[in-house]
Amino acid sequence: MGIKRGTTLAAAAIVVVLAATACGPTDDKAADTTKPVGAAAAAQDNKAPAAADGAYGSDGATGGEGAAPATDAKPAGQLAMASNDKVGPVLTDGAGFTLYRFDKDTAKPPKSNCDGDCEKTWPVVAAGDVTAAAGMDPALLGEVVRTDGSKQLTVGGWPAYRYSKDTKAGDVNGQGVGGVWFALAADGKKAAKGTPTASPAPAAPAEGEGEAPAGGAAEADGKLSVAKDPKLGEHIVDGKGMTVYRFKPDTQWPMTSKCVGDCLAKWPAVAPLEKAKDKGIVEKNYTVLNRPDGQKQQSVDCWPVYTFTGDKKPGDVNGQGVGGTWYAVSPDGKLITVQ
Repeated sequence: MGIKRGTTLAAAAIVVVLAATACGPTDDKAADTTKPVGAAAAAQDNKAPAAADGAYGSDGATGGEGAAPATDAKPAGQLAMASNDKVGPVLTDGAGFTLYRFDKDTAKPPKSNCDGDCEKTWPVVAAGDVTAAAGMDPALLGEVVRTDGSKQLTVGGWPAYRYSKDTKAGDVNGQGVGGVWFALAADGKKAAKGTPTASPAPAAPAEGEGEAPAGGAAEADGKLSVAKDPKLGEHIVDGKGMTVYRFKPDTQWPMTSKCVGDCLAKWPAVAPLEKAKDKGIVEKNYTVLNRPDGQKQQSVDCWPVYTFTGDKKPGDVNGQGVGGTWYAVSPDGKLITVQ
């Protein structure tokens, strides 16, 4: 199965912007307090792929015959839950587009009955390169082989689709179309008000296992604090002791995160915190970034911060220097880089 919890680092061209008047440009010289971390992770390809298409496919029927190859099928990336006033919590892909299910399909066994013109209007979500939303049971994610031989993502057994007339993140224009198309909930059922945003989160790992989040907003369990590493010196960690990082392509003003999709699956955003635990952390512009995928992200001095799925236990700094763009964060929000 092509599903994986950690995906290749990629910074998408879609950007996340918060127009916060409290944030302004500052002198962000790196905190030259460290030497290179030994055996740092190898540099990875950080070229930004093309931005996600605003629309998927063209007009067509709500059902179709024949098998048209899913040439434009895109994987979902980091799944997320988005709240909608009319529909309730809906499952979205990494770009914030709503995912749907088709009543004429079957879940047991999984089977898609949307081909041809139907597939043009309701593009399939390709299997592979997908990570469960925060709190969602990863076991609900699967795949089905379509009649053209391609593989399609399933959620709770139901094949997943996008809608061609959803032109921006958060749209739910496909809800109820033809009386057979409905937004997906986290458990694969039809989205509805009052349904949970996701299945209960699995139990926390035993002490010492230190399993890092696979994507989405990383629960920071407490408040940010300062740790001391023999190589990095003083740097920010979350409530679980996991190292916090910054992404060089991000911007402080306007506050912007350029880590979405596959990138966010590997570098989860730190969830908002009321305040820092350690007085050594600068709380000036200690603000929250509202991402278009519905997640909220903590910032330090208006710089979005992340954790790294490659760090498996407190004290790990495996993300330091990855791709020449990821670095630990000093207590004043600056990058910790090589002198």
